[in-house]
Amino acid sequence: MSQLNFIDLEEAREVLADMGIELSARQMKRAAEMDAHGRRKLPFFIDPIDGKLRIEKGTLKKIYMELHIHAQKNVRQIFNNLSSQPN
Repeated sequence: MSQLNFIDLEEAREVLADMGIELSARQMKRAAEMDAHGRRKLPFFIDPIDGKLRIEKGTLKKIYMELHIHAQKNVRQIFNNLSSQPN
């Protein structure tokens, strides 16, 4: 089993910046805040030892990569639909 690497909000922001996704500290904080239904936009959790918000680094990267792939598929589908329509 691979080693899990739990990171805090600022480290998560740095990981995303390394991937080319520049977010402000406020944007990261909002992604970690619970909505009215008690859900977070990203799967952060409160560390029981120090009380800080944490997320697993690999999970964060995986979420963004899956969303990127999904977006690419959507663009291809839209392009294919447009190119198959008669002028």
